[in-house]
Amino acid sequence: MAAQQILVIDEGTTSTRAMLFGADGKLHGSQQEELQQYYPSPGLVEHDAAEIWDKTLRCCKKMIEQAGGAEKIAAIGITNQRETIVAWDKRTGEPLSKAIVWQDRRTAPICDELKAKGLEPMVQTKTGLLLDPYFSGSKIGWMLKNWPEVSAAGDNLAFGTIDSYLIFRLTDGQHITDASNASRTMLMALDAMDWDDELLELFDIPRKALPKIVDCAGDLGKTSAALFGAPIAISGSAGDQQAATIGQACLEVGQTKATFGTGAFILTNSGDTPPRSEHRLLSTVLYQLDGKRTYALEGSVFVAGSLMQWLRDDIGLLKFAGESEDLARSVDDTGGVYLVPALSGLGAPYWQADAKAAISGLSFSTTKAHIIRAALEAMSYQCHDLKTAFLADGTDWQSLRIDGGMVANDWLVQDLADILDIPVERPEFFETTALGAAMLASVGCGIHASLREASVMISGLDENRAAIEASLRETRLAGWKKAVQGVLAD
Repeated sequence: MAAQQILVIDEGTTSTRAMLFGADGKLHGSQQEELQQYYPSPGLVEHDAAEIWDKTLRCCKKMIEQAGGAEKIAAIGITNQRETIVAWDKRTGEPLSKAIVWQDRRTAPICDELKAKGLEPMVQTKTGLLLDPYFSGSKIGWMLKNWPEVSAAGDNLAFGTIDSYLIFRLTDGQHITDASNASRTMLMALDAMDWDDELLELFDIPRKALPKIVDCAGDLGKTSAALFGAPIAISGSAGDQQAATIGQACLEVGQTKATFGTGAFILTNSGDTPPRSEHRLLSTVLYQLDGKRTYALEGSVFVAGSLMQWLRDDIGLLKFAGESEDLARSVDDTGGVYLVPALSGLGAPYWQADAKAAISGLSFSTTKAHIIRAALEAMSYQCHDLKTAFLADGTDWQSLRIDGGMVANDWLVQDLADILDIPVERPEFFETTALGAAMLASVGCGIHASLREASVMISGLDENRAAIEASLRETRLAGWKKAVQGVLAD
């Protein structure tokens, strides 16, 4: 019998994992290692790409051993933190510098300068993105100008997002990126199949250093036999938020998902026409199969799970992340406390790179439970901000499918339903990002004929509906609006 197991590499912001799936979507095993975050100064976030490779390789080897060897793996699917940029040497695959992470804000002055020249409308029209340091293009341009070890590599210089870097090292030199990741660089027009000359010139980036743009499923290369004992086909690749959208079976126009990971990202399937936002949302490639693209409208929140991590590790208000649910339930409300989590600026729909986080409404009666509850409520409020922007762009959510580590918190799930006032659907299996990558790989290697057929891999959903009075919802949202305005005014 042909191999039916799929190995997924899920390379996130705070950890890397290798996960083993069956063709039915059942998880057979998982190996995870934490990644070190580097913060050289406020607003700067870096990763060690060599660490990413070493830990990814170690996790993969353990899962392949569990599977019974490389010949038992039908294909590999890759999903990754998007916009994070690696520079490496084409001869060795070794990184030339630290990777600049998607959260990094060092290129805000570059983006502001381009905005001042009136270039944002051109960039948005071509790419569906806004001039913000979040995206990869300005990061690459900054590396070339500020890190001599990068510019000195000359013809041996390679740039790529994490998917591209991992595929290069897995295959001993295949320099490609899938269209979903390419659409996040600000260097590719949404309706074009290659890098855009005008955008490359904008950031002074050499085309020869960039990967080839390919489908999200199909023959994406084979791993070096020396790595795992035998070659394994790489058959699927997508950015993490696109993969989660697929893993939530948002395959019809209008279907919407929200992932609560390090950040929170909401995508609505927009079909085969790139959506155009008038309310500072993003247009992105959801996936590309056989050269044909499906698009999505996206709202990006920079801080979600990372807020709870910060409250735990740096502020000391939590002993462990799961404690947040009990603390939120221990008080009736926040006592008027609002927390605006602009620890990396504010994302959609505000796009204020220099905004700073704030806690308002504190008094002597405030306890850590009130602050933790306010932190969780901020997730619902940020989603409501995006729901309002989506509606203004003509997309009205009928329901919201949610996933990511934070949705294990039952209190948060109910609060989302209360504030959004629509059904909130949570899958039995939370790791939909990895599942989406497995679905793509299964299509790419021929186990399933299409993503719709591959959706048999998805488990059931449970549903939460609003359980608060409309007047309370309106009061809470009014307080949030005031808190955000205070941050934007500073």
